[in-house]
Amino acid sequence: MKKKISILTATRAEYGLLKPIIKKFQLVSEFDVRIVVTGAHLSSEFGLTYTEIEQDGIQIDEKIEILLSSDTPAAISKSMGLAMISFADYFEKLKPDMLIILGDRYETMAVAMVAMNHRIPIAHLHGGETTEGAIDESIRHAITKLSYLHFTSTEEYRNRVIQLGESPERVFCVGAIGIENILRETLMEKEELEKSIHFKLDQPYAVVTFHPVTLEDNKSEEQIKALLDVCGSYKNMKFIFTKANADSNGRIINQMIDSFVEKNEQAVAVTSLGMIRYLTALKYCKMVVGNSSSGLIEAPSFGIPTINIGDRQKGRLSAESVIHCEPIKEEIKQAFDLAISKEFQEKAKYTVNPYGDGNTSEKILDIIKDFLLNNKVNLKKKFYDMR
Repeated sequence: MKKKISILTATRAEYGLLKPIIKKFQLVSEFDVRIVVTGAHLSSEFGLTYTEIEQDGIQIDEKIEILLSSDTPAAISKSMGLAMISFADYFEKLKPDMLIILGDRYETMAVAMVAMNHRIPIAHLHGGETTEGAIDESIRHAITKLSYLHFTSTEEYRNRVIQLGESPERVFCVGAIGIENILRETLMEKEELEKSIHFKLDQPYAVVTFHPVTLEDNKSEEQIKALLDVCGSYKNMKFIFTKANADSNGRIINQMIDSFVEKNEQAVAVTSLGMIRYLTALKYCKMVVGNSSSGLIEAPSFGIPTINIGDRQKGRLSAESVIHCEPIKEEIKQAFDLAISKEFQEKAKYTVNPYGDGNTSEKILDIIKDFLLNNKVNLKKKFYDMR
């Protein structure tokens, strides 16, 4: 009997990271791999990004709609409730032998809770990391305790998962999957990217992604305004904005970006670039700006500066090419000036990325094969006491 493995994806960024894992697992004859899609993937407001999965030739086993057309805390809680109800039916029908999940989103935690109730072992990627400015911090650690196998991006994060009581025998440092995509995917030529986004990249440009800082009440509007004011003052630079995700206050950020782009010919906004276009945009850009984890994890591998604004990624390991600043206009302006300086551009070229060697999916595959095919899974987890 083949082992059924369910792989969950709810956002464009998450799918881009999971893609090499999906591709590798589908080649294993002992595995029956099922892709289940939910969240922002199925929302027209966020670009119906499930179509990117289909365009990659990956069959979707089930589409489960849970997202409400609101980003208030109440709406997010209700979406989590819908996820639990819907995935209870899905798991009851499928009965997978393992669920693979990535990251720290609220939909992911809801699905992980259902999998726990169904006694489905969970393999979790990117545990142990810290992002003190976002509610993701609590969600990520909660998912760790719900999970059975752990695949961390650095040794420091592996130790933190063990500190949470998970046995070292089930916690593996495999590096960041995003580095593998950079090293192994065939990226576009710059001219292809220009045609794809209908925007001429004939000047130095920045890739900008700004998400809500979910532990700071009603700060999104003033923070994105400060960033946009700075962007607007650089007349010799262009900007590719990628839209915020489906978090609380994400919509106000997207509305303000759209308004900025309408008035500024130096900028373009894209709901979803997808993995290949996004990595291509990073390859040719002058710098990455915002508060997305990709600025800390993927961008250093391109030898380009990152301006990390505010506390959303606070506590996450970062390379020397990352400039941290407060979400204040004056500090963002200073960070811009430093990032485009000849000295810092040169420094970024030789930065060492601390997130691995690009062989992540193969390591994950070997470990899961070992546990599933040799019947090593025992859900009666003992709390590992570091003392």
